[in-house]
Order: sequence, then structure tokens, then C-alpha cells
Amino acid sequence: MKNHNSSVKIDGIDKKILRFLMEDARKPILEIARNIGISGAAIHQRLRKLESSGLLAGSKFIINPRVLGYSTMAYIGIFLDKAMANPRAVKELEKIPEVLECHYTTGNWSILIKVLCRDNEHLMQVLNKKIQQIEGVSRTETFISLNQQIDRQIQI
Repeated sequence: MKNHNSSVKIDGIDKKILRFLMEDARKPILEIARNIGISGAAIHQRLRKLESSGLLAGSKFIINPRVLGYSTMAYIGIFLDKAMANPRAVKELEKIPEVLECHYTTGNWSILIKVLCRDNEHLMQVLNKKIQQIEGVSRTETFISLNQQIDRQIQI
């Protein structure tokens, strides 16, 4: 496996393949091959190369959380008593299913998390009964997302 910090060289054909797959990961390889004008085998070979380079981190199905009743997205800045508490706090945050992302950050907070809840009441329960109960959490600052305007990957 290549070092993920080194950049990978991709050509125009690789970019075309990736654009098709980023739009729809289930698009048939032969359809992509016809569109680009190369063989399906050549596409498979290029995809194997891109996977082994570490550029492709897999494909996944995207679940629409609103269909399951989850409509409140929030970002929560977490202030910790001591920096030493970071790894322990992250271990505890991992146990909370509503926490989708967790980042160490610069600035005021020690940690920034993204949470998804059914509604504001559910968010309040997650905050009060789970997040603020974690040892080392001194306080939190919550920002509710009213409406996500941009959702995209890096451009290829």
C-alpha cells in the first residue's frame, strides 16, 4: 500500500472513470467503457491501480436519514478540562450512535463533532445524558444546521 500523503498521478481517462463512478458507483463498467471508448478490462485494470494507490477508499450506499426520521443535524464544539482527556473522550463519543464525525480542532474547542438526531428534543437528550456526562467534558457549544447547501466531494 502506497503512502497516502504522496500524491497519485492520474490521467484524463482515470478522471473520466472517476467522475462516472462518483456520480453513480453502481454504473456498469461496460457502460463507462462505451462512453470513454476503451475496453471494460482496461477500466478494471485502472480501477485496481487506483485502489492500490489508496486514492479510492471504497464505495458505499448512502442512506437518507430523513426517511428514518432523523432531521436535526448539529455541530457541537466540546471543551475538555485537559488535553490528556482527548483520547478517552473520543472513545466515549464513539459509543454514541448519533455521533457521525469527530475532529480534533485548532481554536477554542478540543473536539468538534457532527451529530444527527430525530429532532431538537432528541438532540437535547444526547447532549445532556450522553455527551455532557463524559468525564473531562467541561462544556459544549452547539450549532444546529438549518439546511445543508453544499454536499460534494473534491473535484476530479
